[in-house]
Amino acid sequence: MSREFEMSLMGELQFFLGLQIKQGCEGTFAHQAKYTRDILKKFEMTTPMSANMTLDADEDGEAVDQKEFRGMIGSLLYLTATRPDIQFTVCLCARYQASPRTSHRQAVKRIFRYLKFTPELDFWYSSDSSLSPRGFSDADHVGCQIDRKSTSGTCQLLGTSLVSWSSSKQASVSLSTVEAKYIAAASCCSQLLWIKATLSDFSLKFGKIPLLVDSTSTKNPVLHSRMKHIDVRFHFLRDHYEKGDIDLIHVVSAYQLADIFTKPLEFDAFTLQVEGVDNALIKGEIES
Repeated sequence: MSREFEMSLMGELQFFLGLQIKQGCEGTFAHQAKYTRDILKKFEMTTPMSANMTLDADEDGEAVDQKEFRGMIGSLLYLTATRPDIQFTVCLCARYQASPRTSHRQAVKRIFRYLKFTPELDFWYSSDSSLSPRGFSDADHVGCQIDRKSTSGTCQLLGTSLVSWSSSKQASVSLSTVEAKYIAAASCCSQLLWIKATLSDFSLKFGKIPLLVDSTSTKNPVLHSRMKHIDVRFHFLRDHYEKGDIDLIHVVSAYQLADIFTKPLEFDAFTLQVEGVDNALIKGEIES
């Protein structure tokens, strides 16, 4: 057309009627990635599990192929080594491998649907990041629909780099939210002490390691009426706090990075957890 008409270049075409256009010397690439993300968000399919969904034994539901279900769970469990965003949902679905139902299979299919549209998510380990360890701890009180046990969620970072995380159902029923969060904090403390000991082999020394919790009762680990019934084996958290090995710091729930390992979240909260919170933002929230 430029040979027949006088034309001027107004800019490279990138969007046209909902299509994303990428032009190159070897050809033109068109896709609808943005539109896909928009409709997934519209119909609430941008998270591994709906925030309003609860799984139980569903004994009246239709049974599904146990071998296939276990194969799906096994494949997803291996993937959690690099995808902490699906850790909680996969572990929740794995509880029903003995007698899977249609509702459980539908929950697993949603995880695969989520993975199909988020294959690019990965870790980022910055060379400029410090090696200072810190941990986040949270718990979902009586979250299990079967035995009413709570779910502990913890994650540990070196600087801005996520190095370990866990989502696990607690061994006993917690009588209060304080107890559930205290047990989760004790688990996180244990992992932080192991990381500190490992780094000491490389001649790296640290003072108090920050452990961020969103419960003020957990932040002040002193014996009071709501904690007197907690098993003694979890009180080593208080001992290490008094020794100065860790420093319990309160963080508002919106910035509690371990929340993603305890329960299904709404889209905005889930996105914030996946992207992580900037150090300065956390520091400012702590100071305020």
